[in-house]
Amino acid sequence: MRVHLAEHIAANRHIPEIFILNPNLSIGENLEELILVALVSEDDEYQDRIIYLPLP
Repeated sequence: MRVHLAEHIAANRHIPEIFILNPNLSIGENLEELILVALVSEDDEYQDRIIYLPLP
C-alpha cells in the first residue's frame, strides 16, 4: 500500500488518511482507538499517511 500511496502523492493527489486496524484487538477496541484519534487529532493531521493501530 505504501508504494501506491507514494505514487498517488507523486501525482499531486492526496488522501485523508488510511488507518490499518489491528487484528489482535477486538472490534470494540479498534473502534475505541478510532474514536480516540478522532477526538484528539487535528482535521488534517494524518493526511497522506498510513497509520497502524493502536497508536504508540
